[in-house]
Amino acid sequence: MSERNTRIIAVANQKGGVGKTTTSLNLAAGLAELKKRVLLIDMDPQGNASTGSGLELGEDQATICEVLLGEAEAADTVVRVEEMGYDLLPANGDLTAAEVGLMEAEDRATVLKQALLPLAGRYHYIIIDCPPALNVLTLNALTAADAVLIPMQCEYYALEGLTALLNTIEQIQNSVNPALEIEGLVRTMYDIRNNLSGAVSKQLHEHFGDKLYGTVVPRNVRVAEAPSFGQSVIHYDRESRGAVAYMGLAGEFLRRSGERV
Repeated sequence: MSERNTRIIAVANQKGGVGKTTTSLNLAAGLAELKKRVLLIDMDPQGNASTGSGLELGEDQATICEVLLGEAEAADTVVRVEEMGYDLLPANGDLTAAEVGLMEAEDRATVLKQALLPLAGRYHYIIIDCPPALNVLTLNALTAADAVLIPMQCEYYALEGLTALLNTIEQIQNSVNPALEIEGLVRTMYDIRNNLSGAVSKQLHEHFGDKLYGTVVPRNVRVAEAPSFGQSVIHYDRESRGAVAYMGLAGEFLRRSGERV
Protein backbone atom coordinates (compact mmCIF):
# COMPACT_ATOMS: atom_id res chain seq x y z
CA MET A 1 0.00 0.00 0.00
CA SER A 2 1.00 3.62 -0.49
CA GLU A 3 2.17 5.78 2.41
CA ARG A 4 -1.27 7.23 2.92
CA ASN A 5 -2.50 3.65 3.49
CA THR A 6 -5.23 3.97 0.84
CA ARG A 7 -4.66 2.41 -2.56
CA ILE A 8 -6.53 3.99 -5.46
CA ILE A 9 -7.35 1.78 -8.46
CA ALA A 10 -8.79 3.16 -11.71
CA VAL A 11 -10.76 0.57 -13.70
CA ALA A 12 -10.36 1.79 -17.26
CA ASN A 13 -10.90 0.79 -20.86
CA GLN A 14 -12.12 3.29 -23.44
CA LYS A 15 -13.91 0.48 -25.27
CA GLY A 16 -17.51 0.15 -24.12
CA GLY A 17 -19.18 -3.12 -23.23
CA VAL A 18 -16.14 -4.90 -21.79
CA GLY A 19 -17.51 -5.30 -18.25
CA LYS A 20 -15.77 -2.28 -16.78
CA THR A 21 -18.56 -1.09 -14.48
CA THR A 22 -19.44 -4.70 -13.61
CA THR A 23 -15.82 -5.32 -12.65
CA SER A 24 -15.57 -2.09 -10.61
CA LEU A 25 -18.76 -2.81 -8.69
CA ASN A 26 -18.08 -6.50 -8.06
CA LEU A 27 -14.44 -5.94 -7.13
CA ALA A 28 -15.61 -3.35 -4.58
CA ALA A 29 -18.23 -5.79 -3.26
CA GLY A 30 -15.73 -8.66 -3.16
CA LEU A 31 -13.16 -6.61 -1.25
CA ALA A 32 -15.87 -5.50 1.19
CA GLU A 33 -16.78 -9.18 1.72
CA LEU A 34 -13.12 -9.76 2.58
CA LYS A 35 -13.41 -7.15 5.35
CA LYS A 36 -11.78 -4.24 3.52
CA ARG A 37 -13.01 -0.66 3.77
CA VAL A 38 -13.85 0.31 0.20
CA LEU A 39 -15.02 3.44 -1.61
CA LEU A 40 -16.43 3.04 -5.13
CA ILE A 41 -16.33 6.22 -7.23
CA ASP A 42 -18.68 6.47 -10.20
CA MET A 43 -16.91 8.64 -12.81
CA ASP A 44 -19.23 7.74 -15.69
CA PRO A 45 -22.07 10.15 -16.64
CA GLN A 46 -24.24 7.08 -17.32
CA GLY A 47 -24.17 6.47 -13.57
CA ASN A 48 -24.35 2.69 -13.95
CA ALA A 49 -22.17 1.98 -10.91
CA SER A 50 -24.61 4.05 -8.84
CA THR A 51 -27.81 2.44 -10.11
CA GLY A 52 -26.11 -0.98 -10.08
CA SER A 53 -25.44 -0.41 -6.39
CA GLY A 54 -29.16 0.04 -5.83
CA LEU A 55 -28.88 3.79 -5.20
CA GLU A 56 -31.77 6.08 -6.08
CA LEU A 57 -30.45 9.63 -5.96
CA GLY A 58 -32.60 12.11 -4.07
CA GLU A 59 -32.94 15.70 -5.30
CA ASP A 60 -30.70 17.01 -2.53
CA GLN A 61 -28.00 14.35 -2.94
CA ALA A 62 -24.75 15.82 -4.23
CA THR A 63 -22.72 13.76 -6.69
CA ILE A 64 -19.16 13.56 -8.00
CA CYS A 65 -20.19 16.38 -10.38
CA GLU A 66 -20.45 18.87 -7.49
CA VAL A 67 -17.19 17.55 -6.01
CA LEU A 68 -15.29 18.13 -9.28
CA LEU A 69 -16.79 21.60 -9.69
CA GLY A 70 -15.77 22.54 -6.12
CA GLU A 71 -19.39 22.85 -4.96
CA ALA A 72 -19.24 19.97 -2.45
CA GLU A 73 -16.68 18.08 -0.39
CA ALA A 74 -16.03 14.43 -1.24
CA ALA A 75 -16.45 13.37 2.40
CA ASP A 76 -19.92 14.97 2.53
CA THR A 77 -20.98 13.40 -0.76
CA VAL A 78 -20.14 9.78 0.07
CA VAL A 79 -23.16 7.50 0.47
CA ARG A 80 -23.08 4.28 2.50
CA VAL A 81 -24.40 1.27 0.54
CA GLU A 82 -25.15 -0.97 3.49
CA GLU A 83 -26.24 -4.06 1.54
CA MET A 84 -23.02 -4.10 -0.50
CA GLY A 85 -20.72 -3.19 2.39
CA TYR A 86 -18.98 -0.29 0.66
CA ASP A 87 -19.25 3.49 0.34
CA LEU A 88 -20.14 5.16 -2.94
CA LEU A 89 -19.42 8.53 -4.52
CA PRO A 90 -22.36 8.57 -6.93
CA ALA A 91 -22.80 10.04 -10.42
CA ASN A 92 -25.56 10.84 -12.86
CA GLY A 93 -25.98 12.71 -16.15
CA ASP A 94 -24.93 15.98 -14.47
CA LEU A 95 -21.35 14.72 -14.66
CA THR A 96 -21.27 15.83 -18.30
CA ALA A 97 -21.43 19.43 -16.99
CA ALA A 98 -18.39 18.76 -14.80
CA GLU A 99 -16.58 17.37 -17.82
CA VAL A 100 -17.15 20.64 -19.70
CA GLY A 101 -16.12 22.69 -16.64
CA LEU A 102 -12.91 20.68 -16.18
CA MET A 103 -11.90 21.28 -19.79
CA GLU A 104 -11.57 24.99 -18.98
CA ALA A 105 -9.72 24.56 -15.67
CA GLU A 106 -5.96 25.16 -15.49
CA ASP A 107 -5.42 22.25 -13.11
CA ARG A 108 -7.95 20.06 -14.93
CA ALA A 109 -5.94 16.82 -14.57
CA THR A 110 -5.56 16.99 -10.78
CA VAL A 111 -9.01 18.08 -9.57
CA LEU A 112 -10.10 14.59 -8.46
CA LYS A 113 -6.73 13.88 -6.85
CA GLN A 114 -7.03 17.02 -4.72
CA ALA A 115 -10.66 16.29 -3.87
CA LEU A 116 -9.76 12.83 -2.54
CA LEU A 117 -6.93 13.99 -0.24
CA PRO A 118 -9.22 14.47 2.79
CA LEU A 119 -10.28 10.80 2.46
CA ALA A 120 -6.70 9.54 2.76
CA GLY A 121 -6.49 6.72 5.28
CA ARG A 122 -10.24 6.32 5.64
CA TYR A 123 -10.34 3.38 3.21
CA HIS A 124 -8.12 0.46 2.33
CA TYR A 125 -9.08 0.76 -1.34
CA ILE A 126 -10.74 3.34 -3.58
CA ILE A 127 -12.06 1.89 -6.86
CA ILE A 128 -12.78 4.39 -9.67
CA ASP A 129 -15.15 3.31 -12.45
CA CYS A 130 -13.99 5.31 -15.48
CA PRO A 131 -16.17 6.27 -18.46
CA PRO A 132 -15.72 4.38 -21.76
CA ALA A 133 -13.62 7.17 -23.27
CA LEU A 134 -10.16 8.69 -22.93
CA ASN A 135 -11.56 12.06 -21.85
CA VAL A 136 -10.86 14.55 -19.05
CA LEU A 137 -12.78 12.41 -16.54
CA THR A 138 -10.58 9.39 -17.28
CA LEU A 139 -7.54 11.69 -17.17
CA ASN A 140 -8.54 12.76 -13.65
CA ALA A 141 -9.02 9.16 -12.54
CA LEU A 142 -5.62 8.07 -13.90
CA THR A 143 -3.92 11.09 -12.32
CA ALA A 144 -5.45 10.30 -8.92
CA ALA A 145 -4.80 6.55 -9.13
CA ASP A 146 -1.91 4.44 -7.91
CA ALA A 147 -2.66 1.79 -10.53
CA VAL A 148 -4.93 0.88 -13.46
CA LEU A 149 -6.94 -2.32 -13.75
CA ILE A 150 -7.97 -3.05 -17.35
CA PRO A 151 -10.97 -5.31 -18.05
CA MET A 152 -10.59 -7.03 -21.43
CA GLN A 153 -13.11 -8.90 -23.51
CA CYS A 154 -11.27 -11.53 -25.53
CA GLU A 155 -12.47 -10.53 -28.99
CA TYR A 156 -10.98 -9.44 -32.30
CA TYR A 157 -10.73 -5.67 -31.62
CA ALA A 158 -9.65 -5.97 -27.98
CA LEU A 159 -5.91 -5.51 -28.55
CA GLU A 160 -6.47 -2.65 -30.98
CA GLY A 161 -8.35 -0.61 -28.36
CA LEU A 162 -5.80 -1.51 -25.70
CA THR A 163 -2.98 0.27 -27.56
CA ALA A 164 -4.64 3.68 -27.22
CA LEU A 165 -5.17 3.17 -23.47
CA LEU A 166 -1.56 2.07 -22.94
CA ASN A 167 -0.34 5.15 -24.84
CA THR A 168 -2.50 7.38 -22.60
CA ILE A 169 -1.15 5.68 -19.47
CA GLU A 170 2.40 6.23 -20.71
CA GLN A 171 1.70 9.94 -21.36
CA ILE A 172 0.33 10.31 -17.83
CA GLN A 173 3.36 8.50 -16.37
CA ASN A 174 5.59 10.95 -18.25
CA SER A 175 3.71 14.01 -16.99
CA VAL A 176 1.25 14.31 -14.10
CA ASN A 177 1.53 10.88 -12.42
CA PRO A 178 4.97 9.20 -12.73
CA ALA A 179 4.05 6.61 -10.06
CA LEU A 180 1.08 5.22 -12.01
CA GLU A 181 1.33 1.46 -12.54
CA ILE A 182 -0.61 -1.10 -14.52
CA GLU A 183 -2.21 -3.27 -11.86
CA GLY A 184 -3.18 -5.88 -14.41
CA LEU A 185 -5.57 -7.05 -17.10
CA VAL A 186 -8.71 -9.06 -16.36
CA ARG A 187 -10.43 -11.21 -18.95
CA THR A 188 -14.20 -10.66 -18.78
CA MET A 189 -17.24 -12.21 -20.53
CA TYR A 190 -15.01 -15.14 -21.38
CA ASP A 191 -16.60 -17.83 -23.55
CA ILE A 192 -14.64 -21.06 -23.28
CA ARG A 193 -16.44 -22.45 -26.37
CA ASN A 194 -15.16 -19.63 -28.56
CA ASN A 195 -11.81 -20.37 -30.24
CA LEU A 196 -11.17 -16.63 -30.64
CA SER A 197 -11.32 -16.15 -26.85
CA GLY A 198 -8.52 -18.65 -26.46
CA ALA A 199 -6.43 -17.06 -29.22
CA VAL A 200 -6.77 -13.51 -27.82
CA SER A 201 -6.13 -14.82 -24.31
CA LYS A 202 -2.89 -16.40 -25.52
CA GLN A 203 -1.84 -13.11 -27.14
CA LEU A 204 -2.53 -11.20 -23.92
CA HIS A 205 -0.41 -13.68 -21.98
CA GLU A 206 2.46 -13.30 -24.46
CA HIS A 207 2.31 -9.48 -24.31
CA PHE A 208 1.69 -8.95 -20.60
CA GLY A 209 2.97 -12.05 -18.80
CA ASP A 210 2.18 -11.94 -15.09
CA LYS A 211 0.24 -8.66 -15.49
CA LEU A 212 -2.56 -10.84 -16.87
CA TYR A 213 -4.75 -11.96 -13.96
CA GLY A 214 -5.23 -15.70 -13.58
CA THR A 215 -8.88 -15.16 -12.65
CA VAL A 216 -11.16 -15.29 -15.70
CA VAL A 217 -14.73 -13.93 -15.49
CA PRO A 218 -17.02 -16.12 -17.64
CA ARG A 219 -19.95 -14.97 -19.70
CA ASN A 220 -22.74 -15.55 -17.18
CA VAL A 221 -26.41 -14.60 -17.21
CA ARG A 222 -26.40 -13.89 -13.44
CA VAL A 223 -23.70 -11.21 -13.94
CA ALA A 224 -25.91 -9.54 -16.55
CA GLU A 225 -29.05 -9.74 -14.39
CA ALA A 226 -27.65 -8.45 -11.10
CA PRO A 227 -27.47 -4.67 -11.92
CA SER A 228 -31.19 -4.51 -12.72
CA PHE A 229 -31.79 -5.61 -9.11
CA GLY A 230 -29.33 -3.00 -7.80
CA GLN A 231 -26.93 -5.66 -6.58
CA SER A 232 -23.51 -7.09 -7.24
CA VAL A 233 -23.60 -10.63 -8.61
CA ILE A 234 -21.93 -11.67 -5.34
CA HIS A 235 -25.06 -10.57 -3.46
CA TYR A 236 -27.53 -11.54 -6.18
CA ASP A 237 -26.44 -15.17 -6.57
CA ARG A 238 -23.42 -16.13 -4.50
CA GLU A 239 -23.26 -19.64 -5.98
CA SER A 240 -23.20 -18.50 -9.63
CA ARG A 241 -20.09 -18.85 -11.75
CA GLY A 242 -19.90 -15.07 -12.07
CA ALA A 243 -19.99 -14.52 -8.31
CA VAL A 244 -17.35 -17.19 -7.70
CA ALA A 245 -15.13 -15.58 -10.35
CA TYR A 246 -15.45 -12.07 -8.89
CA MET A 247 -14.72 -13.30 -5.37
CA GLY A 248 -11.69 -15.02 -6.87
CA LEU A 249 -10.70 -11.75 -8.53
CA ALA A 250 -10.93 -9.89 -5.19
CA GLY A 251 -8.75 -12.55 -3.56
CA GLU A 252 -6.17 -12.45 -6.36
CA PHE A 253 -6.16 -8.65 -6.21
CA LEU A 254 -5.36 -8.72 -2.49
CA ARG A 255 -2.62 -11.30 -2.92
CA ARG A 256 -1.03 -9.20 -5.66
CA SER A 257 -1.24 -6.23 -3.27
CA GLY A 258 0.82 -8.24 -0.79
CA GLU A 259 -2.05 -9.04 1.57
CA ARG A 260 -3.00 -12.41 3.00
CA VAL A 261 -6.48 -13.63 2.09
